[in-house]
Amino acid sequence: MKHRLVILGAGESGVGAALLGKKVGYDVFVSDAGKIKEKYQQKLFENEIEFEEGKHTADKIFNANEVVKSPGIAETNEMIKTIRAKGIDIISEFELAYRFKQQSKIVAITGSNGKSTTTALLYHICKKAGLNCALVGNIGYSIAAQIAEDPKELYIAEISSFQLDDIKTFRPDIAVLTNISEDHLERYEYKYENYINSKFKIIQNQTANDYFIYNDDDEIITNKLKTIFPNTNPLPFSMRHEIKKGGYIKGDQMMLRIQEERVSMSIYDFAIKGKHNNYNTMAAGIAAATLGIRKDKIREAVKDFQSLEHRMEFVATVRGVEFINDSKATNTNSTWFALESMSKPTVLILGGTDKGNDYSLIEDLVIEKVKAIVCMGADNAKIVEAFKDKVPVIVETDNAKKAVNAAFRLSTKGDVVLLSPACASFDLFKNFEDRGTQFKEAVKEL
Repeated sequence: MKHRLVILGAGESGVGAALLGKKVGYDVFVSDAGKIKEKYQQKLFENEIEFEEGKHTADKIFNANEVVKSPGIAETNEMIKTIRAKGIDIISEFELAYRFKQQSKIVAITGSNGKSTTTALLYHICKKAGLNCALVGNIGYSIAAQIAEDPKELYIAEISSFQLDDIKTFRPDIAVLTNISEDHLERYEYKYENYINSKFKIIQNQTANDYFIYNDDDEIITNKLKTIFPNTNPLPFSMRHEIKKGGYIKGDQMMLRIQEERVSMSIYDFAIKGKHNNYNTMAAGIAAATLGIRKDKIREAVKDFQSLEHRMEFVATVRGVEFINDSKATNTNSTWFALESMSKPTVLILGGTDKGNDYSLIEDLVIEKVKAIVCMGADNAKIVEAFKDKVPVIVETDNAKKAVNAAFRLSTKGDVVLLSPACASFDLFKNFEDRGTQFKEAVKEL
């Protein structure tokens, strides 16, 4: 009997898992309770993979040897509860991919904030250095599909806590943890400790041959490390003190010390600016040096890296007012970093689907830097309540165009309008990309 692999969810990761399962000879079935995008249906048809949409047929699911769960499906889902009750193994796409990666190396990058930028920067450095690598996971292409269709020697993967939840043997050669702040608590029974434990799963299978790169200035990380004893090589980075092995910034100089390699450069040469990006650059630089990339290549790549769309992306200056798209800021910590880098009076566009946000985290920066808040969400009550006595003006809107117009009216020459919502986008938009795109279009219409 063939190994029967059932995949729940037919998005990028689900279809990628299906392609890999089919390639290695599994009996594969894909089930999605919603509608499957045409491009993914086409992939399934082309590869003769059986699938269904708009329903879950119990008989076709419960005969699985193993189930791959889309990261978007919560543990509270009734189908997941039933699968668990029946004792059927549930794994993530990353777990499946790891089994069939052969001799390839994996750098896995996680964290509440900065993981996309760090992943993209490391990929840029690796490409500059001529490595045979792929950008996979949350930020790029499905890792399972990449292994099935175009295997590489190195995978640079952005991995979320949801993808880490269902790993068993997955072991990255290099693990990077950028920081931990309260996020996605609705998926972790509103218990911060559960979310922290999920992030630390990235190192649970590491050995003495592997590396763990982490932010030594993050108290959540350092406190957790006092309670566990990972069997890996620690490479911390800091902006507060010198590090013997890892990386640090002192004054305006970044210093990386890995094995015999020493890399130093001025932070003023970094293509991406701001304190949070200094951390991201150190993390990517340490990973690159650990991979044996020469320091001149690291320096060159750090100098000419282009920042990501929807992450502190300059959109336009309209009558002296600068517009910045930080739609990817889906939690308060991310918005904190965005505000921390503001040097001009700011009109802040906030709001969306609240994930258990604690707005007191950004209160001091809002008082210091924000002249007005424009809410952009279906329900703005929590934001209004949090800031009604802290900011002179709060305006409520329910779409991108109204939000941009209101923010423009409230700003004067020399101000910044910052879209950094601190919330997920699913109340009014398809995703954070759609939110950022609509914001940019509205700015262009001013």
